[in-house]
Amino acid sequence: MQLKTNHRSSRRKFSKNLLVAGFSLGFGPGFFGSIINAQTIEPLKIGIIGSGRIGGAVGLRWAEAGHQILFSSRNPDGLTDLVRQAGANASAGYPADAATFGDIVFIAVPYAALPQVGRDFSPLMRGKIVIECGNPVPERDGPMANDAIARGTGVTSAEFLPGVRLVRAFNAVSFIAVNREAHRDGELMGIPIAGDDAEAIAVASRLIVDSGFDPVFVGGLERARDFDRGTNVYVKGMTASQIRESLGI
Repeated sequence: MQLKTNHRSSRRKFSKNLLVAGFSLGFGPGFFGSIINAQTIEPLKIGIIGSGRIGGAVGLRWAEAGHQILFSSRNPDGLTDLVRQAGANASAGYPADAATFGDIVFIAVPYAALPQVGRDFSPLMRGKIVIECGNPVPERDGPMANDAIARGTGVTSAEFLPGVRLVRAFNAVSFIAVNREAHRDGELMGIPIAGDDAEAIAVASRLIVDSGFDPVFVGGLERARDFDRGTNVYVKGMTASQIRESLGI
């Protein structure tokens, strides 16, 4: 029963947060229609490119919420256990299948792989809402990570993924927290989110709620750097109010 209560409370916060987001980004009355559409109970079709720790964990939460999930990797036969855990709403395929299947696409790959993902699949994702959660790590990703860190991941990822409606979210939470803290009792854990598209923000925020967390709108894509790896709110397990206080929003 507590889970349901938290879920309703989080949805109320979701609406309030998005009203603030709409005004912050200067969107007009159409933004509020986006909020209404985002809160419908219709399940969404979500393709996941990169079904490792974070992609798998978030995808399982979305499957539990009733969304249709297509997990993908270069070896989809290796996703059998993940699909079994997710249940009847899930299937597996190649990344191109996920990009084609999803009305929403979640990209959870090592950051060095993002340029190739963009080259290969951006045409398939054109005009779609894409949630991207990679973190540039110089020790793993090489020199391109330093450039992304310097410029901020929001604007950098947007260049790698032309033509999509990009949202940055789920990069500042660990897969362990996604598995353990979703729909927890008391105040929910916050998930910072940034994007320039009103409807994309609304839909991504709905999906954060459905996964058991509280969306915190930070600003446009240029503000995504405020919750990049190494910032004060990165993998700290903060509530939404704590994130807002730390970021001064």
